[in-house]
Amino acid sequence: MPALEKTKACLKILGDDLIPDEVSRLLGAEPTGARTRGEILIGKASGHRRVARTGVWSLRAQDRFPGDLDAQIHDIFARLSGDPAVWAQLQSRFELNLFCGLFMDARNNGETISPANLRLLGERGVELQLDIYTPDPDEVTNYLE
Repeated sequence: MPALEKTKACLKILGDDLIPDEVSRLLGAEPTGARTRGEILIGKASGHRRVARTGVWSLRAQDRFPGDLDAQIHDIFARLSGDPAVWAQLQSRFELNLFCGLFMDARNNGETISPANLRLLGERGVELQLDIYTPDPDEVTNYLE
């Protein structure tokens, strides 16, 4: 199965009462992105102001070319506490997900996630979210017809 052109991965922890410094302390790592509910956010390009609807703590892996989602999952969680009590506390209070972008360069690309990483996500209560991007909508339409 041909590898994906590129993969992106980001662990997100979300909750209305989330305090990013508390999550950082529990996990033993600093986020690549964080905000609290009610914080004023200003768009980098547009300058548009909006209010954060919920708190977020996120940790992003380096993009991979070609794609290697399994390595990105390992990279993210290797930086964080493995203490089951920490993850149980986070899971009981917040929404946890691993958002992944899968970028295809052909109509048939694939990706594999190891049993160890699937177990790791399950044990920590982390939902796996996959966004799949195709290179050319016409190519996909023709393939499906």
